Amino acid sequence: MKELICIVCPKGCHLKIDEENGFAVTGNACEKGPVYAVKELTNPTRVVTSTVRIQGAEIPRMPVKTDGDIPKDKIFAAMQLLNGVTLQAPVRVGTVIVPNILGTGKNFVATRSLGKIE
Repeated sequence: MKELICIVCPKGCHLKIDEENGFAVTGNACEKGPVYAVKELTNPTRVVTSTVRIQGAEIPRMPVKTDGDIPKDKIFAAMQLLNGVTLQAPVRVGTVIVPNILGTGKNFVATRSLGKIE
């Protein structure tokens, strides 16, 4: 029996998952809890947030995030991809910064617009 705290909504339900009984989930207050629990135990994923260098903008780092969740075991490799990225201002929110991260079909995208300083 595994125990998790659900992070899907602010309630933070204490879930109990019986792996030996078809991943039966108890302790959830909504239908999202069981889906989260099974996914977390069988194929954990996360949305990743970070920053990349940007030149010619009012600040030196551009915030980015994945546009969906990627496998947890690929997070460190995905972060390594960002180390070599340097953008040139201007960059608009939603711009794809790194496409198709490690073949996942997810992208790193800008989460803020930064204009060029003159």
